[in-house]
Amino acid sequence: MSLPEIVTRAHWRAAREALLAKEKAATRARDALNAERRGLPMVEVDKEYVFEGGDGKATLLDLFEGREQLVVHHFMFAPEWESGCRGCSAFLDQIGHLAHLRARGTSFAAVSRAPYPRILPFKARMGWTLPWYSSFVSDFNTDFEATLEHEGEPVERPGLSCFLRDRERVFHTYSTYGRGLDGLGSTTSLLDLTALGRQEPWEKPEGRAAALGTPVGRGRVRYHDEYED
Repeated sequence: MSLPEIVTRAHWRAAREALLAKEKAATRARDALNAERRGLPMVEVDKEYVFEGGDGKATLLDLFEGREQLVVHHFMFAPEWESGCRGCSAFLDQIGHLAHLRARGTSFAAVSRAPYPRILPFKARMGWTLPWYSSFVSDFNTDFEATLEHEGEPVERPGLSCFLRDRERVFHTYSTYGRGLDGLGSTTSLLDLTALGRQEPWEKPEGRAAALGTPVGRGRVRYHDEYED
């Protein structure tokens, strides 16, 4: 195995500063890309989907839990599987405390095609408490391209889909799959995929969150037990 070159502290600092300039450029480019993502149009979801969760049957609107936004993790768990996908499980392990998302009007839920009675014991085994729903009786997975058809057979793939709510109307704003999940899991990385973003004053386009009545300063980080939500 080839290890990094051994150099003096001064040599290392010069190399680090050169790389830092590129990292800052990448950060600015990422901010611009996030703003362009928030500028995407959206599509109204007028189809009725039925899910099953811990409280029984639910609609897509129910998954918002009264908040403005919803991030859905398309968790690979086919109806005939005994356990969920290992890669998807590692992704869910990285999801932080949901209070930080919820305080910014954003709910998070996992959705799989497996029947809920099959999901429940695996969820308990993993020790997860986040919302997880079965889409077994609906076309949700195929409609949002988390389940594709290959040679006549359904094939699962991991992904994330973002939705925005305007009162009783639900809109699909963004989806990403496969490698698009690399580097995601933190609160800010998930918010960057949404139409309202991090809800901070420097974000473009201006006034996006305020259009839905988002309180000024809601993007301020607090201890997770200090949020009113």
